[in-house]
Amino acid sequence: MPKIRIRRTIILSLGGSLIVPDSIDIGFLKSFKAVIEKFIKKGHKFVIICGGGKLARNMQNAASQIMKADEQDLDWLGIYATRLNAQLIKTIFKSNAEDFVILNPNKKISFKKNKKSIAIAAGWLPGWSTDYDAVIIAKKLVSKEVINMSNIDYVYDKDPKKYSSAKKAEKISWKDFSRLISQKWRAGMHTPFDPIAAKEAEVSGIKAVIIGKDLKNLENLLEGKNFKGTVIE
Repeated sequence: MPKIRIRRTIILSLGGSLIVPDSIDIGFLKSFKAVIEKFIKKGHKFVIICGGGKLARNMQNAASQIMKADEQDLDWLGIYATRLNAQLIKTIFKSNAEDFVILNPNKKISFKKNKKSIAIAAGWLPGWSTDYDAVIIAKKLVSKEVINMSNIDYVYDKDPKKYSSAKKAEKISWKDFSRLISQKWRAGMHTPFDPIAAKEAEVSGIKAVIIGKDLKNLENLLEGKNFKGTVIE
């Protein structure tokens, strides 16, 4: 199992599939809140970038069944879903979270003494997922890793839901990862890390840590212990 050293400021891309897998997962969010607050007490800061989940896909599917929606239309529906999910996450962290949601990852972000410990971010523009926004924020904060937490535990060489012979990778290069996924972004795309974000992360020297929804596993990762997941670098 891999093990890495996590810095004090943590960039965490929270998959919409964990916030809204079908309906809002209240049990998961309660436990997630407790884990994040535990590490805040230890002096960590978090930027949590929220995905769209089932909310996004339901709206995209509805639009597609009513009219011929283009990619930009579908992307905007996904973006607004991420913003609603981000507002929910900001609300549950209340006093620990900044009173705004980051919509443009290029804007200056700073955690100053006596300020809040959590900043919440959401989708920005069509053409990529919130993975890309997470990479841009990591660059702004001079962070070397993005934790990507979703319903995918590892990067596999093929879809494990379709192929029982699929092999997981605990470490993989960006070049090899890019060979496993489509290089064209499309709204609602299912992939451990979107292709636009992957290219930006590779160029910027940022690693992605892919983990599933197991919160004890997240704790192990944040504590510098062995964890279950894939490191892409």
